[in-house]
Formats: sequence, structure tokens, C-alpha cells
Amino acid sequence: VVLSADIGFKLFDRYKASYADRFFNCGIAEANMISMAAGMALSGLRPFTYTIVPFMLSRSFEQIRLDVCYHNLPVTIVGVGSGFSYSSLNASHHSCEDIALMRMLPNMTILCPCDPLEVRLALRAAARHSGPVYIRIGKKGETAIHSQEFDFAIGKALTMRQGKDVCMLSTGALLSEVLKAADLLEKSRISSHVVHFHTLKPLDEGRLLEIFSQFDHVVTVEEHYRSGGLGGGVAEWMADHPNPKTRLHRIGVPDAFFNDTGNQKYAREFYGLDSEGIARQTLSALGRS
Repeated sequence: VVLSADIGFKLFDRYKASYADRFFNCGIAEANMISMAAGMALSGLRPFTYTIVPFMLSRSFEQIRLDVCYHNLPVTIVGVGSGFSYSSLNASHHSCEDIALMRMLPNMTILCPCDPLEVRLALRAAARHSGPVYIRIGKKGETAIHSQEFDFAIGKALTMRQGKDVCMLSTGALLSEVLKAADLLEKSRISSHVVHFHTLKPLDEGRLLEIFSQFDHVVTVEEHYRSGGLGGGVAEWMADHPNPKTRLHRIGVPDAFFNDTGNQKYAREFYGLDSEGIARQTLSALGRS
């Protein structure tokens, strides 16, 4: 069952034509939509809710926390427009704190797919999962990274590139910029190992143990505040698994609202989250600036 909060123009037309009784436009009433989804889940259905990230989570946090997570219900929350996807609409539409909010909720699983194919695989995995899932996606036009389907397993990170000098951890649609940054670093004779964490809760702790035992420098990169997201989660894990030889460097959005005006490309460049900015900050972390 799909529930939308007055968004997704044309997106659901084919679905509505095939399953008219399984689509509900709840209007601009996100909290009501989440409570409806919880009730449907209690009745044995598998609801998927869909709207823009900041409105889905901030307006509905109480309902997500108490109606969905408290009862550990199989509700999948799909948030569109992650990070600066809607950058030109300014701060009301930015979502750089959403992962932090969802990470704090017991029973919640968080998936951040990197491209359209991985979105499809994440949705399938969520449909099989027994509890709440938050899927964080972009807006449209994300770079295709995977060429064919693969075994998408919740909680299992993917190695995207082999390297030996630095390990770069990424999540979500920013992976395309991280891979391009690795190419730029190669020109500076820096061999970058790139790992994609499509699941941010639970983190792949086994993979983290491998990474922190093999590399002296680990860099997290995300279109999210440096606190509470991938970098925050890895830092928390690192505090519980101290390793004096490995340095953690976090690349992300600083603790500030983005008050300038521009598209996502501009916002990423502004904060050094484009390929050149990521490469530059990684070189600085390695003492090679």
C-alpha cells in the first residue's frame, strides 16, 4: 500500500492504474499519513509512505516514534529530496539532519541507496523487513553506478574501489562524487579504497573492523551534517573500538544553515562536497595539501 502527502505528480500514475485501491493521497498532512500507515500495518498490510524528507520527518516525528517505532511496525518511510536535492527552495526544503533524527529511534533501520537500481533493491529489502525502515533518496537524475542487480543485504557495506593509502566511506547519492574524487586522488598518487554504506543503521561493524585494522586514515563523506550521520555513527563506533593508529576524518555539511541560493551542484561545491572538494579535503587530511 502506498501513501503520498500530495506529492509525486505523475510518479504513481501506473501504480494507481493497476492498484487503485492501494494508493492513498493523504494531502499535506504528513503526521496523519504516518498514523494511517501504522494502522494499516497493524491490520496486516505493508505500507510505504512517500514525501519530501523534511516534511515527512519533522512534522511527523512523534507519530514515527510512537505509532511506528514503539510498536516495531513494518512501515517503510521513503523520503525524497535528501541533502540539498531541493537546494533552490532554501532551508525549509533542505534535509541535512534526517539521518541523525532516525538513528536515535529504536527499531528503525536506515537505508541510503546511491542510484536508481539500488533504490529498487532497497525497496525490495524493506518489503521483506519485519520492522520500520527509512529510505533516504535523492530527487531525480542521480548518476547510475550499478550496471546490474546484486545481492542487496541490509547491514552489509559494498566495496566499490580497491586502494591502499586511504579508505573513503560514503553513503547515498554522493557516492558518484566520491568515486570521481578517488580518480582525482589517483593523479596525486593517492590510492583510494572506497566503501559504500547503503545501510546506516545497523552499520556494518564487521566491515568497520576490517577497515580500521587495514588503514591509517579513514574519511567519511556525506551530504548531511557531520554530526549524527555516517561520520557520527563511525565516530561512535570508533569510541567503543579504540585504535590509536587510525585517524578518522569527517567530510560533510558544517553546523550551519545554507542561506545562499543555488541548485544542488552549487550547494555541494559551496561545502566542498563535489569531487574536487572531496579530493582537496582528503589530501589535507593526509597532510598533502
